[in-house]
Amino acid sequence: MAGLSEYQAASGRLEPVWTLEIQTLPRDVDRLLDAVMQVYSLSYGRYQRNASVSAIGKETAQPQTGSTTTTHVKDFAAGATETYPMVELKISIPRQVEILERVMDALIGAHHYEEPVIFLREDWASRAAYDPKSGNPNRWWNNGEGLPDKVDL
Repeated sequence: MAGLSEYQAASGRLEPVWTLEIQTLPRDVDRLLDAVMQVYSLSYGRYQRNASVSAIGKETAQPQTGSTTTTHVKDFAAGATETYPMVELKISIPRQVEILERVMDALIGAHHYEEPVIFLREDWASRAAYDPKSGNPNRWWNNGEGLPDKVDL
């Protein structure tokens, strides 16, 4: 039985990637992406600086004695619950340790926390049989709707 590395459909193929999911403040997304772009282009097909940013949610924690919070926030009681706005920033990179090391150093160096919440997953990412002149009626350049409206991060 062939594995995913042998997968080849008419629509394209799959590539092994690592997906990094980073919890961060909404205002810090661009700073983190800019830091990563200094060490890796975040390529996805023929596009660069590719990322996914979730809607704003919440993160919560209980800082313990000796944490940065108890060290720098006057009168903070160790163990008290704090909750802040958070988004999940997702990026993918090839499964190459050298790239992962550079990306992690960039993220941790640019992140606002001393202990950023970063999850790493082994995934497979699609790579389409690329045709920028495709006549497929579902493509944005053929469907009469064009690209969606842009949003600010």
